Amino acid sequence: MTLPALMSLLPTVAEPLWRSIEQPVLLKLLVVGAGVALIIWELWWFLGRHGGGVAAREGEHGLQEITITVDGGYAPSRIRVKAGQPVRLTFHRIDPSGCVAKVIFPDFHKSLDLPLDATTTVDLPAKAAGTYPFHCGMNMVRGSLEVE
Repeated sequence: MTLPALMSLLPTVAEPLWRSIEQPVLLKLLVVGAGVALIIWELWWFLGRHGGGVAAREGEHGLQEITITVDGGYAPSRIRVKAGQPVRLTFHRIDPSGCVAKVIFPDFHKSLDLPLDATTTVDLPAKAAGTYPFHCGMNMVRGSLEVE
């Protein structure tokens, strides 16, 4: 059978299977505005600074201490400490996610395994003023140590 003969066997469609419905301009603008607002909110949520951070309390022998709860993130995620004094961070992990099973301090060249439903402590040496980030093993959950 030749190609023209095969083509004649195919059904012909006079109308398309779907049709476009023109939407009012106001509705189009509303949808675009809502989309832009959601994008701005997401950028603020993931990249913005939230709150002023929590100051570590001074413990014995000038050691600054704070407890961080690990549950879908670090709470608090921004910790303020004084320059020139060592810091003790205590992590209490209640999130079963494997992502937060480890915390890494790149500027201190330290990492810490965080067992589920347990409290783990890391001592960090005194540092000069600056911001020192820490994050989970996958670099998705982040926090910062702000030395003032």
